[in-house]
Amino acid sequence: MYLQRRNRILRKNAAIRSMVAETILTPADFIAPLFIDEGTDVKTEIVSMPGYFRNSLDITVKEVKALYSMGIKSVLLFVKAKDETKDNTGKEAWNPDGLMQRSIKAIKDAVPEMVVMTDVALDPYSIYGHDGIVKDGEIVNDETVEALVRMSLSHAQAGCDFVAPSDMMDGRIAAIREVLEQNNFTKVGIMSYSAKYASCFYGPFRDALDSAPGFGDKKTYQMDYANRTEAIKETLMDVEEGADIVMVKPAMAYLDIIREIKNAVDLPVSAYHVSGEYAMIKAAAKMGWLNEEKAIVESLTSIKRAGADLIATYFAKDAVQLIS
Repeated sequence: MYLQRRNRILRKNAAIRSMVAETILTPADFIAPLFIDEGTDVKTEIVSMPGYFRNSLDITVKEVKALYSMGIKSVLLFVKAKDETKDNTGKEAWNPDGLMQRSIKAIKDAVPEMVVMTDVALDPYSIYGHDGIVKDGEIVNDETVEALVRMSLSHAQAGCDFVAPSDMMDGRIAAIREVLEQNNFTKVGIMSYSAKYASCFYGPFRDALDSAPGFGDKKTYQMDYANRTEAIKETLMDVEEGADIVMVKPAMAYLDIIREIKNAVDLPVSAYHVSGEYAMIKAAAKMGWLNEEKAIVESLTSIKRAGADLIATYFAKDAVQLIS
C-alpha cells in the first residue's frame, strides 16, 4: 500500500511527539489559589476538595516558598473571614489589619518575587454570602462597586501585584482603575473575572470559605451558561475599562469561551480550573475510574490549548511535579 502522507510518523515515539507538540505546559502557566485562615499552625482539609487545605498564614508562607521553588510564579489569595466580622457592608474587606492585608504583606516579605493576586468580592465578608451589598433582597450594583473600590485600594496599599475582581458587578473595572491611578498605584494590575458564569461547579469552593449564598443564587450578576456572545461583550468592556488580564471561569466546561475570548482580545487570557472540576477528577480517581495523574495533565493541556495563557488551578503543585 502506497501513501503519500503517513501522519503517524510524527506520533511514532515519545521523543518525536514531544518535538512536535503544539501545546506545552510549564510551571509559569499556573496560578496557585490559596485559602487562608486565622490562627497559627492551622491546616484544615476541605472535605469536598480532597488533598487541598485552608491554612493559617504561617503555613501559607511556607507553602508559597515551596511553590516558588518549583517555578510557580503567582498565587491567588482567598481568606476565610470570622463570622463576627461579617455584615452587609463588607467593611472588614478593607480593614488594614485584616487577614487579607496581613497575608499580602507576609507573603511579599517572604517571597518578594512571587506575584500576589488577591480576590476582590464581598462574599467572604457578607452575612448573606453574596458578592455584593443586599437591599430588599436585591444585590445592588453601584454601592457594591464603591465597596470593591475600597477593598482594591486596601490590597494595593498592602502590596499586592494584581487585584482580581470576581464579583461581576457592572463598571467595577473602570472604578478600580481610577482609584489605583488617583492613589499612584500605577504598577498594580487588574485581573478581571470578565466571563464568570453562574456555575454549579463552584460548590466545593464555597465549602472552603463558608461563603455559600444565604438566599437565592448568583444568576442576577454571574453569567448565564447558555450564552457565548455575552462573554465577548463583557470581556471587551473590561478591556476598555482598563483590565490587564481577563479571565474565563470555569474552564473545562467553557473551552469554547476561552477560545472565543482569546480570538477577541490582545491581552493575556486566564482561565480558572475551578473547585468542582478538581473534585470530579479526585472523586473519579478515588473510585478507580480514571488515572488521576493523566487526567490532571490532559485537562490542563486542554485549557491551555483552548487559548489560556494562565491557568488558576488547585492542581498547580501536582501538575508541576508531573510535567517535570
